[in-house]
Amino acid sequence: MSQVPQVSALAPAASRGVERLVAGRATSDGAGVKLTRVLTQDLQRRLDPFLMLDAFRNENPDDYIGGFPDHPHRGFETVTYMLAGRMRHHDSAGNAGLLGPGGAQWMTAGSGLIHSELPEQEEGLMEGFQLWVNLPAKNKMIAPYYRDIPSEAIPEFTTPEGVTVRVIAGESQDTAGAVQRPDTEPLYLDVHLPAGTRFAQAIPAGHNAFLYTYRGEVTVAGRAVADRFMAILANDGAAGVVIEAAQDARVILVAGAPLNEPIAQYGPFVMNTGEEIQQTLRDYRDGFFEAAHVKSI
Repeated sequence: MSQVPQVSALAPAASRGVERLVAGRATSDGAGVKLTRVLTQDLQRRLDPFLMLDAFRNENPDDYIGGFPDHPHRGFETVTYMLAGRMRHHDSAGNAGLLGPGGAQWMTAGSGLIHSELPEQEEGLMEGFQLWVNLPAKNKMIAPYYRDIPSEAIPEFTTPEGVTVRVIAGESQDTAGAVQRPDTEPLYLDVHLPAGTRFAQAIPAGHNAFLYTYRGEVTVAGRAVADRFMAILANDGAAGVVIEAAQDARVILVAGAPLNEPIAQYGPFVMNTGEEIQQTLRDYRDGFFEAAHVKSI
């Protein structure tokens, strides 16, 4: 068996194990967009600070053409990562951005905004992910902002074994990602593993972590993770994770520091208490979100 590349001090025995495999559930959102909800509300405590993960892979335009018309958010961040297709963003401050293949958008809803995400194509594959990342109580009412990150602005590297890693957030093998966030310290990697390779990634003790296989199959600590399955990684004291691929495979790897705060969610609003949710509903009714001042950074 080949040795782990020198880009990491992890050995296979140091890998976190797989605590649980999750298949996700087929659903639709927005104006009928078909998707798979992988990280569901019942997993929010276990995977704190992550609130939701949706995966979409649609060839049929009827399954995505309606997109996500105007809808509000408050109290968390949305991270959209596109593998294929084009999606146009508009928000209540008049900002607009085009999300294309390999690009990402990091949007902090903060105190509240209304936005839309609509496909800018009428045919072809639409594929990607949307991840929701919670905000700590102290930051839930900060001014909203968003950042479009084109594909060429996402750092990537290739290990000696030929594994390609795109670093959307956090840091991997001394490569800083496109986004660094305080408090939750998210790690978000897109890892492409050729057949017969492995990849080792350090994860701080106490951080919650999972991976999602979106092509092929990988193995973690002897456990197979098939295509379109999420593996929740155990907090078992290991220094990180080692992912092995007998066949060509691609995964996203996500980790972050838990906030350990109460979670009160009502649809697109995530606060800490029921009273804060009621205030959010009043603010939305009274037009606060329509007047949101959104910063572009």
